[in-house]
Amino acid sequence: MDALPILIWPDARLTQTALPVMGLTEAIHDLARKMLRTMYAASGRGLAAPQVGVMQRVFVMDLTWKTDTGSPLVCINPVILWRSDVVAQMHEGCLSIPEQMIPVTRAQAIRLEWTDLTGARQIKRLAGMAAICAQHEIDHLDGILTFDHLPSDERNARRAQNI
Repeated sequence: MDALPILIWPDARLTQTALPVMGLTEAIHDLARKMLRTMYAASGRGLAAPQVGVMQRVFVMDLTWKTDTGSPLVCINPVILWRSDVVAQMHEGCLSIPEQMIPVTRAQAIRLEWTDLTGARQIKRLAGMAAICAQHEIDHLDGILTFDHLPSDERNARRAQNI
């Protein structure tokens, strides 16, 4: 199974809002497998369906695969139920905006609700890098890119340069 092509900014699909998944079909299972394979091949830790041209609310992430055996997570129709008031700024990279590290301020902990590949509804508190990664991927589902978190003058300058 080959990796999927990753959309690169300024592809307009990266700024569109993804649609909810209406049912757990074999196509969704296949998409999740391909997205994980694509993420690993690109040395990423997260990947949202819009980044591979599929406008559905699905993301995958695995924060430990580079240093451990891995623990992939597939989130279908994810929703952030709560965000901590404690925030931190990190320089985030993005597979769709190569070689750009953008400072983004995010909540240090979230409560995430999603459907897994068995159809079960999951709710979990994520903290640290897991919370940051999940928020980054949900941004993709909402058509938000890392540089959208910048002050408007810097954001507009980066958009004008197509980076």
